[in-house]
Amino acid sequence: MIAPQADRDPAPAVLRARESSGPTVQRIVLGAQLRRLREARHITREAAGAVIRASDAKICRLELGRTGFKERDVADLLTTYGVDDAAVREEFLQLARQANTPGWWRQYGDILSPWFETHLGLEEAASLIRTYEVQFIPGLLQTADYAEAVTRLGFPNASKEETRRRVALRMTRQEHLARPDAPKLWAVIDEAALRRPLGGRAVMRAQLEHLIQACALPNVTLQILPFHVGGHAAAGGPVTILRFPVPDLPDIVYLEQLSSALYLDKRTDVDTYMSVMDRISLVAAPIADTVALLEKIIKETSTP
Repeated sequence: MIAPQADRDPAPAVLRARESSGPTVQRIVLGAQLRRLREARHITREAAGAVIRASDAKICRLELGRTGFKERDVADLLTTYGVDDAAVREEFLQLARQANTPGWWRQYGDILSPWFETHLGLEEAASLIRTYEVQFIPGLLQTADYAEAVTRLGFPNASKEETRRRVALRMTRQEHLARPDAPKLWAVIDEAALRRPLGGRAVMRAQLEHLIQACALPNVTLQILPFHVGGHAAAGGPVTILRFPVPDLPDIVYLEQLSSALYLDKRTDVDTYMSVMDRISLVAAPIADTVALLEKIIKETSTP
């Protein structure tokens, strides 16, 4: 927690956030640090809002990182919160500027829903992504042809150009798995997703072969949840949990729905879903068996 300026210099925490995160996480971290400064001074949201000519609801959105920051507002809040050191103030203002920088996905803004933009920002900044998928191959592991089949299923009325751009967006997402600071991806895929022939037999075979290649990546762990397991902890649907290298940001559970998504960060919710993910990983086939199981499915599904 950031203490008042007289007790502790918050600049190091701001620097860590700026150096390791994208704009989405930067907004969340900056908002959290401003909230802590406000609370340390025992200033209400209403009083803080009055300083920047805004409602307490806007202060709430700012502190949750759900809206962009104006530099003038950040400067006025820092003054109110007693942050007078010029170097520290500049760190906050620089973080505010970078937090307002559009993410790489903005070029796809015409086909993106706001709730999914948030996911892209969190995904980009994550150090660990744990996911369970029951119906589809995880987006970060899809081939272009498979992604096109999934896109046509979800957006049957989309034009060829829109479909192409949606696939391009998904392929661009995958590039950060190859970065020097790439996150670790631990995916558990239900056997049903591996046997559902989206795009046809040839597309599915190439997709399964792609998964075998992904297993060789040092930052990718892949498990299969076979049919014989029966009922399991995540029977309700797909789950993704994101962990971050930023001290101010808790783990976040991402639950995608048909036309929206839920983002859960309360400790009790995260613990519940982390327990579910752990149980799924325990009942899934061992990691060492993944390649052999994929080869077996390829053989079985390639036979006319």
